[in-house]
Amino acid sequence: MIEKTGMVAGYEKYIYWAIVVVGIIILFYLSSFTCRKVVTPIIRVVTKKTRNNWDDILLNEKAIRNACNLVPAIILAILLPLAITPGTLLFTIASRLCWVYITALGVRLICIVLSSLYIITNSSERTKNHTLQGVFQMLKILAICVGAIIIVAILINRDPSMLLTGLGASAAVLMLVFKDSIMGLVAGVQLSVNDMLRPGDWIEMPKYGADGFVIDVTLTTVKVQNWDKTITTIPPYALVSESFQNWRGMFDSGGRRIKRSIYIDMNSIKFVDAEQMGTFLKKGLVKSVEPKEIVNLTLFREWLEEWLGNHPSVNKEMIFMVRQLQPTPQGMPLELYFFFNGTAWVPYEKLQSEVFEYILAILPEFGLKAFQSPTGCDFWGQESHTQK
Repeated sequence: MIEKTGMVAGYEKYIYWAIVVVGIIILFYLSSFTCRKVVTPIIRVVTKKTRNNWDDILLNEKAIRNACNLVPAIILAILLPLAITPGTLLFTIASRLCWVYITALGVRLICIVLSSLYIITNSSERTKNHTLQGVFQMLKILAICVGAIIIVAILINRDPSMLLTGLGASAAVLMLVFKDSIMGLVAGVQLSVNDMLRPGDWIEMPKYGADGFVIDVTLTTVKVQNWDKTITTIPPYALVSESFQNWRGMFDSGGRRIKRSIYIDMNSIKFVDAEQMGTFLKKGLVKSVEPKEIVNLTLFREWLEEWLGNHPSVNKEMIFMVRQLQPTPQGMPLELYFFFNGTAWVPYEKLQSEVFEYILAILPEFGLKAFQSPTGCDFWGQESHTQK
């Protein structure tokens, strides 16, 4: 009778254990099913009905799926002592594996959330022009490092703070390993706070062969697409410690500067007589007869200023002038300083060409000549004339 009673009690124990295990498994799958088939559709419907876009980005497919995997794992870890006797080797192994899995899912969820936050900040008008990608990358690295420390602490059954204390002794080695990341983070913060660089800026940095638009700013590199479509990578800290040229101000101003000179042959500069003045009046190069002696270069300079002022492609709101520079052995430099009414490269170059082609063509009308160094043909012509 006693043996039968013991056997019944033993069977009851196994039946209870089987019921608990089956209940935990059912609860595990029920929570997973509820998250995937009930909670997830509700979240999708709510986020689609809201006017804001940030909740659609933050509660994206990856984040919801990862959270759905996390909830059943936490339930399993909490109910595990009901299925396995605490203190046994099997319970220790199962419990540690559960919490390692939960920690890994938690770190992954944090990284997904950080990626979503970067997308939100990058689409915002206030923060889209700031280089925050490096900051979010550093936060991901920090989350992964903390997660790795917690996982190691769980596996060896030690306090995570003890591991952090031990890592303090090897801080110098860690700083050497992550030197570029640390310097990149500091440089990225400086570039963002001082508004020195934005994605889409045209920069020039001859030392690194960079001349083009910034296409990406990360924790360790700044990618520049050059005009020949090649990609140049620059360390972020180089942009802080060294000098580079940013053309953003030109695009923001809406005008692109043209500063070029034409050299006038000084032998062609002379006073204008009455006959020449009449010719100028007839051709419309001057509006009135000057009561005093005037130099043809003066007339040409004044006419050129008026012509530029009436040109439809010249920006009237910015400075434009025609000035003389210091005479050189190559002649008198006449510099044109004005701004194109736009920033596009092709129309800018077209305007420069049209202006100086027209200037070269109209110079003889004022009795002026552009200086050009003599070539072999010029000397050959002089020798032929001497022989004749």
